Amino acid sequence: MTAPLLNHLAQGPASAAPLLLGPSLGTSYALWDAVAPELSVTHRVVRWDLPGHGGSAADLIGPGASVGDLAALVLDLADALGIDRFGYAGVSLGGAVGLHLAVHHPDRLTSLAVLCSSARFGDGAAWRERAQRVRREGLQWLVESADARWFTPGFTVPVLVQDHREADPQAYAACCDALAAFDLRDRLGEIAVPTLLVAGRQDPATPPAHLREIADAVPGSTLVELPGASHLAPAQCPKAVLAALRTQLGGAPASGMAVRRQVLGDAHVDRAQERQTPFTARFQDFISRYAWGEIWTDPTLSRRERSMITLTALVAHGHHDELAMHIRAARRNGLTPQEIGAVLLQSAVYCGVPAANSAFATAQRVLAEAAEEEGTD
Repeated sequence: MTAPLLNHLAQGPASAAPLLLGPSLGTSYALWDAVAPELSVTHRVVRWDLPGHGGSAADLIGPGASVGDLAALVLDLADALGIDRFGYAGVSLGGAVGLHLAVHHPDRLTSLAVLCSSARFGDGAAWRERAQRVRREGLQWLVESADARWFTPGFTVPVLVQDHREADPQAYAACCDALAAFDLRDRLGEIAVPTLLVAGRQDPATPPAHLREIADAVPGSTLVELPGASHLAPAQCPKAVLAALRTQLGGAPASGMAVRRQVLGDAHVDRAQERQTPFTARFQDFISRYAWGEIWTDPTLSRRERSMITLTALVAHGHHDELAMHIRAARRNGLTPQEIGAVLLQSAVYCGVPAANSAFATAQRVLAEAAEEEGTD
């Protein structure tokens, strides 16, 4: 008989890089409602519910549970979905699960984002006392203070408060047991996976100091502090969280101007900058950020391949001035004159002989000029 899995929601292409998103205590995967759909454009996003929360069965954990037990359930889910390695992001208790995975199962993670969380959630006795009271009285007394613990004054997300109200008290208490026992402070230096820490500046549960402690200990980690955010940052500041996660998951964008200079050469870029006017400034910025900072930096294709595609497109549209510029760029990107000729010859078949005839004339002139320049160096 197959063991029950954590309730989950998968979004995005099945062939895309997987990303698992973990929730905070008292919430469901709805915590990621404003972030996950955007991330699913480029990733296979899997959101999961804690035991007894959302749609997950309460009996997946019991009294005395540990964060390691929750991490094991996450790995069971990943295995059942055929996911070997994955990016992971989690909030509060969900972030603790990510830290545990990074320390104890580093081979399973490609990246880690820990949001509004900690390597040690304060006094374990306080969590044990909360667990005992929840077992005796249920959750209503905690629901009444949810907004104050989770958000800044005047802000709320009713669906998350409702999740808190409907959580199973016994499973919630078991999660409190896990938080009480959690302490990875002496293991943080072992984390080698690329790590992002996100703190809410107004978070009373896990203040920025908790995330700074992790950032100081994890080699090469990045810390982002969000002004105006409290404990449930993905719900309160989704755009800021999305921007931080996109930067981590996609890699920090390269400088578009630096790439533009590498491909087109300093002389060309300097001339373009000198000709820039207030009227053309936004267009120049657009080119640097989008064409050079995003498209030309995408590692899916090499710069050689991008040069060949660009030459063909310019031949097809008869953009001869741009073609001359990109023939020079193609040489910088490693194409030989013979390879450039082969590209233009193939263009004759698919773009038309007249277009290729003009392109060959442009290429012959540019390559001859380049040969003369090389001869005088």
